[in-house]
Amino acid sequence: MTTDLVQPPYLKAGDTVAIVAPSGILKNREAEVQRSVDLLKSWGLNAVVGKHVFNQNNHFAGTDEERCEDLQKAFDDPTLSAIWCARGGYGSARILDKIDYTKFKKHPKWVIGYSDITAIHNQLHNEGFESIHGLMCTSLSDDFDKIKETIETFKSTIFGNPVNYELEGSKYNRAGEAKGQLVGGNLTILQTMLGSKESIDTSGKILFIEEIGEYKYHIDRLLQSLKRAGYFENCKGVIIGDMTKIKRNTTVWGTSVEQLILDVLEDYDFPIAFNMPAGHEPDNRALVFGKEVSLKVEKTTSSVTFE
Repeated sequence: MTTDLVQPPYLKAGDTVAIVAPSGILKNREAEVQRSVDLLKSWGLNAVVGKHVFNQNNHFAGTDEERCEDLQKAFDDPTLSAIWCARGGYGSARILDKIDYTKFKKHPKWVIGYSDITAIHNQLHNEGFESIHGLMCTSLSDDFDKIKETIETFKSTIFGNPVNYELEGSKYNRAGEAKGQLVGGNLTILQTMLGSKESIDTSGKILFIEEIGEYKYHIDRLLQSLKRAGYFENCKGVIIGDMTKIKRNTTVWGTSVEQLILDVLEDYDFPIAFNMPAGHEPDNRALVFGKEVSLKVEKTTSSVTFE
């Protein structure tokens, strides 16, 4: 039995968005953040950039305390309507235990990001809130045409019109239909959350996964780990996003990454859809985590429809 999550108010002209950096360092990324501010302003929105966004602490955008301070301040501010994460990388998991949701619960707002931000999406889900898996500031290269759909779906979603998707077919698709709350994110982060209070109960839900820069054997390890933890037992369906920049190992795995995923999930009968354009590619379409979706999968095409 899944419970409905709180849907923060969608944005409207005049609203304010905070840009924060809860994870990796933003070295020489001022231009992308400025483009993000300009993009928001072009849509009639105001933007505020967190005090510590450009701080540098080795791998991170400031110390754990500084990154958490910016995020907490944004969580607590009743005048903000959304929190847009500047980039992923690594670092969100280090501040999860410091975050206080008391004021956020009185004034919920959208949190937007992907990759390492999956850790925060998981926490938001378990606290009872919808959130947006989508574009981050560092994705804004100087050529907006390359990421046209990414920007369009991001804009539609934050203004209250979640986009439905028709996906390219795949011979690896496992046909079927399912309904459930959409959850998930980056595969490594989902596995990292196992055993903590941020791990998601996928019962009755549809799981989205994406990954970048791993060996196939490592993707198998991550999936086997989730499987052994019961992640897929009562799952209703799986949507596979981009599996990009897969590393070549000296020992050949022997199958495609698609077949690898099917092999791990062969014990279950839920539908599996490949080719969701979301993840670490320029075409990274927005998804609303925690919202009910209908998934329809055939070999020739699949559809993801927000209820």
